[in-house]
Amino acid sequence: MKIVDLNGCEIEITNLDKAIEETEYFKDAYHIPPVESDKQRQVYWRDIYEKLLTLNSTQNEQPRR
Repeated sequence: MKIVDLNGCEIEITNLDKAIEETEYFKDAYHIPPVESDKQRQVYWRDIYEKLLTLNSTQNEQPRR
C-alpha cells in the first residue's frame, strides 16, 4: 500500500493500523510554546491521516477472498 504526501513523495505503508495510530497523534501535536512551523506540520500530518483513513475504509470495503 502506498500514499502520496503533500510534497509529492510516495510513502509505503507496511502497517496501516499503526500508521493511523501514529498520525492521529502527530496531526494535533505542537511545541510548547508553539512555533510558527507547527501549523504547517499539522496540515501535513492531517493530510496523511485523512489519506490513511481513506485507505483503511477502501481496504475494509473490498470483498474477502
